Amino acid sequence: MSWKIKQQLQNILEQEDGYSVFPAGFRTRFALCYPNQYNVGMSNLGFHIIYEQINSRMDSAAERFFMPEPDLKKQYENSNTPLLSLESQKPLYEFPLIGFAVSFELDYFNILSMLSLGKVELLASKRDENDPIVVAGGPCATFNPEPLSLFVDVFIIGEGEEIINNFLDTYMLARGKNLSRRDVLLKLAELPGIYVPCFYTHTYDDSGKLAAIMPNAEVPTKIRRQWIKDLDKYPAHTIIKSNQTEFSFYLIETARGCGRHCRFCMAGYCFRKPRNRSLEKIKQMVDAVPDRQKIGLMGPAVSDHPQIDELCQYIHDSNHPMSVASFRADSVTQTLVNNLADSGQKTLTLAPEAGSVKLRNIINKGISDENLYTSIDMGIQAGVKNFRLYIMVGLPEEDDSDIEAIISMAHNLRKYMNDHKAHGKLTLSINPFVPKPFTPFQWLPMADMKKISAVLKYIKNTLKKEKNMEILIESPKESYLQGILARGDRKISQMIYEAHLEGGGKKLQRVMKKHDLNEDFYLYRQRDIDELMPWDTLDMGVKKEYFIQELEMAKQQKNTITCFDNCKRCGVC
Repeated sequence: MSWKIKQQLQNILEQEDGYSVFPAGFRTRFALCYPNQYNVGMSNLGFHIIYEQINSRMDSAAERFFMPEPDLKKQYENSNTPLLSLESQKPLYEFPLIGFAVSFELDYFNILSMLSLGKVELLASKRDENDPIVVAGGPCATFNPEPLSLFVDVFIIGEGEEIINNFLDTYMLARGKNLSRRDVLLKLAELPGIYVPCFYTHTYDDSGKLAAIMPNAEVPTKIRRQWIKDLDKYPAHTIIKSNQTEFSFYLIETARGCGRHCRFCMAGYCFRKPRNRSLEKIKQMVDAVPDRQKIGLMGPAVSDHPQIDELCQYIHDSNHPMSVASFRADSVTQTLVNNLADSGQKTLTLAPEAGSVKLRNIINKGISDENLYTSIDMGIQAGVKNFRLYIMVGLPEEDDSDIEAIISMAHNLRKYMNDHKAHGKLTLSINPFVPKPFTPFQWLPMADMKKISAVLKYIKNTLKKEKNMEILIESPKESYLQGILARGDRKISQMIYEAHLEGGGKKLQRVMKKHDLNEDFYLYRQRDIDELMPWDTLDMGVKKEYFIQELEMAKQQKNTITCFDNCKRCGVC
């Protein structure tokens, strides 16, 4: 085992504050894994929340693992050292429980890399009584676990604060009775919000479509998403402080879920209903932040919090700079923008998603050009010089006029900035649209990649001569790979496995061709409304009829109003 690797991990620990290390033998060790590098994982608030939940118990101890950076990965491989935990530098394979927090589809391949480095059997079906139980939670596990079903024993469906404790209670009890691995998994499968894929058989028809999902007689037919009804019971903030994160903020969650009904947004459905933390509870978290530490407010749209101005004032009076994960152009306030500017934020980010009114109506975005100009006015008044726009291409019903609308919007906003002496940079961050599970667009095909690549090139070439304008484009290849993984079935799980054996994610499409598995089947096929989906074992609480109704509303370019008290439309409440 490499002393040099251990020393590097210990050096990281020395720069942290707030981690926990427990004596060996008294607690069941839980390997908490983030399938990306340290700086990304430690910027994920959900990772901190679950770490604290596991360590707040008297019978369990979480230790962290991350995907090593390339140089460190080579050291692991060259020295034949198994992947080691940060806290105690123990090998991954020694942990009886291994849990992955999965936020992004492109990290799926890192899961297999980490298991391989950790000397853990990759295939759940081949693990024996002495092997760890591998668990996955987070957004990707919640909306479509099937592409990971070959490798993960247990999926946590929904928000984890309560379910992780139910999971651990049941696991400890089952292990205390010396039950077999299968019987432990069966006990876990009986819990609300726990999906154990080995107890569900998927069959396909001659066309390759999913024909049936057959559960074992001992497990539920549907797994209902779990969510926290009262956020105030579970404070959500940075637990381990580190300067080696993406933004070096102390994170505080203000709200969860979103009721805006944007039709492209999986998070808006999988984490519904919208819930705000009370101002008093947020203030208590602010009071615990070290002096002058910058606070990052987290939430689906921080500006939607009903007491956002009071919160901003409180943070300001507490002498903390601040930032926000996101805000909406139709709810942002001057107080919020002033506090961001006073905190040194040099760029305001807005998300119109589309340039045309038509497409904004189709996706139910609810942002008008007037909202954009008003937000820019607020920024200019506060002294902000730079603005960023999030845009998608390949949206449903998009045509050439909608692409021209993006270009016109960029020109007009740039001119408006110049006219108001805001001579900073206008950045357009443009991404191909991916129809996600559990949205009204889940049945729709993606736009053709060649066409989208041409559109992106056209936008960039048209705007490149514009002074102080920057165009950032997500790789179409990565977006379409994301589309396969997000909408994939169990056959894709086998392809991920073989791609890993051949070198990683870049080999996926080659492996699919080798098996005559057409990527068009996953990307470009219009799915029938009554087609069985790979994720249909899961229940987000939203009625299928509601998704169908919203799809029809999109076709008619009709808006859906936001969530309101005593609403019964979608089924969640």
